[in-house]
Amino acid sequence: MNSPKEVAQNYINIGIGKMKLSTGRMFVLAVLAGMFIALAGVGAAVASATIANASIAKLVGALVFPTGLAMVLLAGSELFTGNNLLIIPVLEKQAKVTAMLRSWIIVYIGNFVGSLLIAFLAVYGGVFDAFSNVAAAAVIKAATAKVSMGWLDAFSRGILCNFLVCIAVWMGFAAKDVVGKIAGLYLPIMLFVVAGFEHSIANMYYISAGLLAAKFPSYAAAATEAGVNLSKLSWSAMFTSNLIPVTIGNMVGGVVMVGIAYWYIYLKQDKKLTKNK
Repeated sequence: MNSPKEVAQNYINIGIGKMKLSTGRMFVLAVLAGMFIALAGVGAAVASATIANASIAKLVGALVFPTGLAMVLLAGSELFTGNNLLIIPVLEKQAKVTAMLRSWIIVYIGNFVGSLLIAFLAVYGGVFDAFSNVAAAAVIKAATAKVSMGWLDAFSRGILCNFLVCIAVWMGFAAKDVVGKIAGLYLPIMLFVVAGFEHSIANMYYISAGLLAAKFPSYAAAATEAGVNLSKLSWSAMFTSNLIPVTIGNMVGGVVMVGIAYWYIYLKQDKKLTKNK
């Protein structure tokens, strides 16, 4: 396996390659990543929908969800939260800040398109008809909970989430074979889902799916019967109450707590040692 220092060194070229992608290829790869994460969300929601014990339901969903990042890393795609590590080649002066920002913007938009596409296909394809609409009620309930949390809660959970996501990416890069990469990324992703942390790209799917599902009278009735207050669920709340604070939190967790921290530990130190020789 690669050591943490080798991962940091290798990511310089990996990050440069990501930022050199053409706009079209970068966007399509981002759409795919959004789809992968959303599909993991679909599977996690359906798998846990009928489990009455909330802790066990969350654990079952957490066991399924890492499939998303496994597809992102192994099938090849561009995920905004993982790409927060692009700060490393920028700090190494191997890439420009403008190139990093271009990547983040294009990938974020592409991730949203991919997430929305899967939400649309899942809802209108009747996936959430499962268990007599119990799955649909669970999806709407999850979306409502996400837009109902406080701004500080969403921001803080966003920090914690992408700290773990970027650590998962880092651990995935440490392995040199497929099994090792999946094993490396699996536990941190499972941990963030079990803990209830907030991932901006996953939330693009979860909230969109809830909003679309709530338009179906049978789904809405099932959610209302389950005690969900649908009045809080709206497209504007999706952004103002969740995606904005969560995205900012994700950037703090990924850029600062992993990217800058590991650059400082493994790369900046090397430069100082070289100058002193």
